[in-house]
Amino acid sequence: MCPLGTIEDNLNVVNGIINDTLKANQLPQNTTKLIAVSKTKPRALIEQALKAGQRLFGENRVQESEEKWLDLKKKYPDTELHLIGPLQTNKALIAVNLFDVIQTIDRIKLAKAVARHMNDTGRRPACFVQVNTGREPQKAGVLPEDADDFIQICRSQLQLPIGGLMCIPPAVDEPALHFAFLREIAQRNNIRELSMGMSADYKVGIQFGATYIRVGTAIFGARKD
Repeated sequence: MCPLGTIEDNLNVVNGIINDTLKANQLPQNTTKLIAVSKTKPRALIEQALKAGQRLFGENRVQESEEKWLDLKKKYPDTELHLIGPLQTNKALIAVNLFDVIQTIDRIKLAKAVARHMNDTGRRPACFVQVNTGREPQKAGVLPEDADDFIQICRSQLQLPIGGLMCIPPAVDEPALHFAFLREIAQRNNIRELSMGMSADYKVGIQFGATYIRVGTAIFGARKD
């Protein structure tokens, strides 16, 4: 289960650290929002978090999310659900209908599919571009040198509501370098939202201006894949 205590206890600890980090860096309170990463977690644990007042959640897989969240979103209609895992083009319609934010737009084919389904359904979830700041071949994300042009195409040609950027730094690198890099890309493209920082490095993400952090282990315990 959760090594640190109950789900509610863990949420209180993480939110306390967020507030302390913001204060220590002279940043306004409520600058950074907590996304509870509930991928692979059973509905019972998610409901504990919901009952504790958590409303932002992140999921990796469209099919798993659909199975868990169709009913949960009806029961808790103020929930905001973020897709934080790779999105296959053939799952884009489900993603547009289910998620409130899609954080992993990273290629033209996918961007076109999401734009088409938005036009067809009338739903317009917020979109983030995922940037592969470490240029890791095994990871999704647009390469940093292609990010500016990709953002421009998504906005001007496809009319996608690009409001944020997301990155996952290489595990062996100092995350601050990648967070600073992502912030630079955001600034020159007039993008406000930054999704950066997970259980191991979210305090660093906050220091570099994260508006969203994605925390799973510190809330729900270690993953069991």
